[in-house]
Amino acid sequence: MRPVIRVVLAEDGALLREGLAALLDRFGFEVVAAVGDAEALVTAVAAHDPDLVVTDIRMPPGFSDEGLRAIVRLRQDRPELRVVALSQFVEPGYASDLLDSGGGIGVGYLLKDRVGDVSEFVAVLRRVAAGETVVDPQVVRKLLKRSSTPLAALTNREREVLALIAEGYSNAAIAEDLVVSEAAVNKHIGNIFTKLGLAPGEDRNRRVLATLTYLRDGAGLNPR
Repeated sequence: MRPVIRVVLAEDGALLREGLAALLDRFGFEVVAAVGDAEALVTAVAAHDPDLVVTDIRMPPGFSDEGLRAIVRLRQDRPELRVVALSQFVEPGYASDLLDSGGGIGVGYLLKDRVGDVSEFVAVLRRVAAGETVVDPQVVRKLLKRSSTPLAALTNREREVLALIAEGYSNAAIAEDLVVSEAAVNKHIGNIFTKLGLAPGEDRNRRVLATLTYLRDGAGLNPR
């Protein structure tokens, strides 16, 4: 039996907040608090010590990036806190800021449209709660269209592999998606790490660093 994932949910829209809470409850999550602004989010995390935070990025009072700033601040004190940020628009800079927190481990950045695919949304929440990092495919595709250093050094295939790494794919899943062998994927990933100047170390950390490089490179061309 899966352990119950305790969630703090932050969304200023009452209907969406209630709908998400009901959805999570139906799929076996325990919503320990559902709040409508960033200040209440910080308070709820301190009170309930959740396994996962799911929050809108734009929250009251300014409706800019209050939700994002709240979870980045929370992860400064609790790097192990798993967080999923929801955004209405493709904003690579937000994803980069989020991945900079807590070493980029246990982070999700999704567009709100992704919530409509319930099975995929729930799967992403479980993956992030388990410590994986997942970036919305639409953000990844937008950055793939850009060409600048250090990503310019990568071949087209290596950029495809890096895009799938950014989306949270395992090596086996990348091989299946690209219809190549897992050995070929391993070789491409090794080349990516070398070209991005990522020294040998724990593979998961290098995957996160590669994703950060990818997002920063694109976000720098699209300042907020």
